Order: sequence, then C-alpha cells, then structure tokens
Amino acid sequence: MAQRALKEHSLPSQDLTEDERTLHVGQNRPIRISTGHRILHHDGKCSRPHGHNYAVTVVVTGTLTEDGWVVDKGDITDIIADWDHRFLLEQGDPLIEAFDTSGDSDAVVVLDQPPTAEVMSLVLEQRLRQGLPDTVSDVTVKVQETGELAAGGPQ
Repeated sequence: MAQRALKEHSLPSQDLTEDERTLHVGQNRPIRISTGHRILHHDGKCSRPHGHNYAVTVVVTGTLTEDGWVVDKGDITDIIADWDHRFLLEQGDPLIEAFDTSGDSDAVVVLDQPPTAEVMSLVLEQRLRQGLPDTVSDVTVKVQETGELAAGGPQ
C-alpha cells in the first residue's frame, strides 16, 4: 500500500518576521563548562582559587531568521565555551599578573566585578546580546555553580 505524503501548511516567508519565538538551550541538559575563580574580597573559603563544573542554560527570544530559527545553537555554545577551562578573575586581582608571568595569560578572563554566579550570568547575557543577530530581542542566562546555588534572570 502506497503512503501519501502529508502536506503541511506553510507560512508565507514574511510571517516569519512577525511573531517572536523562544529558544531554550540547555533546559534539560545544560551546557557544561569547567571554570576556576575566586572572590577576592570575600571573608571565607571562596577567596581561595577554586573551580566549579558550571551548568549553563540560556533562553533566547526573537523573530525567526530566514533559516527558520531564532539563533543557531552553535553561536550560543561558542560564546559560552570561551570560558571553559579558563580562570575568571576580578580586575585588580594579583593573580592576573601571576598568570601573565607564568605565560598563561590566555587562560584568564578578567571581569569588572567579582566572578560570582550572579555576575557570570549577567556578563554572559551581555556577551550573547552582542554576539547574536539583531533579530534577538531578549536573552536570559542561568548559571548553576553547585546543586545548591544558581543565579540568573527570570526564566
């Protein structure tokens, strides 16, 4: 018995730019990065250099491109991967000079604020907004540092 192909209704191409869609990246399987940091002026163990296996999720809203998506997932993961196996430090941290002296300056990401999960989520949102197409209207990033601690905008 021959099968018939089902014909789906297609939207005219101009309709792709009228309605916003939301793309969830990492919702059920977060993007994983291993990153070191320290909170320089913290009065506790977080002032020591240490690292985490972060779980990052991203929500992007925008109109569809000609390719039929809000953004290419690879563009999102490429921006986040820039921090994988790097050390995040606050501007003015003496460890920045130590990394430079050791020849590992490319292993450091220098932030204007302490590299907390809250700051990381905000900076990643800003980096994604700058690196994604103009068709994107909103980006929200959640950075989970441990099973007990996660930060980000509303998702």
